Amino acid sequence: MAKGACNCGAVAFEIDAPLADVYVCHCSICRRYSGAHGVAVVVVPNAAFRWVRGADQVRLWDKPDADWQAHFCGTCGSALPGPNDPERMFVPAGLIAEGGDDLAVAHHIFVESKAVWDQIGDAGKQHPGAFGS
Repeated sequence: MAKGACNCGAVAFEIDAPLADVYVCHCSICRRYSGAHGVAVVVVPNAAFRWVRGADQVRLWDKPDADWQAHFCGTCGSALPGPNDPERMFVPAGLIAEGGDDLAVAHHIFVESKAVWDQIGDAGKQHPGAFGS
């Protein structure tokens, strides 16, 4: 089982699924959201994810004119897990405090949009656009 929480601890979650692959998105939306090179997430089945506390603290921002949402803690502003579709949850990899011992970057997506200063130096497969491209 993996466990994670936001910076202030108001929101916490558990995952009952093996964790291994980290996906890093380098698109301009994720870069602006994170203020860094992108967003690193693990993708887990919704059925394996549960909020332990603070689900009422989860806030949502929908980016107008884009298929993109940001979930964040209403107290500290930390990025939080959010559903990608009816079957999968995107979990920011940096939130996982326990159970992520086997995590490794497996895929970089939207590499064609990465910042000019971003140097990818791991063995993750690089995709010009979305996963699979």
